Amino acid sequence: MPYLTVPSPLGDLTLFEENGQLVALDWGAVDGESETPLLQAAARQLDAYFDGRLRQFDLPLAPAGTTFQKRVWSAMQAIPYGQVLRYADVARMLNSGPRAVGGACGRNPLPILIPCHRIVGSNGGLGGYSGQDGIESKHFLLNLEQGEPS
Repeated sequence: MPYLTVPSPLGDLTLFEENGQLVALDWGAVDGESETPLLQAAARQLDAYFDGRLRQFDLPLAPAGTTFQKRVWSAMQAIPYGQVLRYADVARMLNSGPRAVGGACGRNPLPILIPCHRIVGSNGGLGGYSGQDGIESKHFLLNLEQGEPS
């Protein structure tokens, strides 16, 4: 499986490709990377995102998950750049519960590209985040999209 590690303000991120689609974005570096045109395009788009020049990724994604998880991930992708929804909002849209939505967020294999950071808690808290620095990473991404310094 081809993969490429790219630097970011959140630390190294490693992108994984399978059958011409991105299947995972992991926190941290992996040795022995293999560049492909898709991985290079994803690296460029991540660079542009972190520089504030890209608001929506245009990459073929194929996250592995249950039917419900894929519905949640699709709902996440519909949340516009710089906006947030609560876990409860997404749960209502999918006729589900907030905890189930939170579970699907935590299993998102393509964080940032599928913006799980745009879903927050109902009580004003940010909720959780799977990023390398957890909630600090989520806070950084939300501030980035709001145009605020982190």
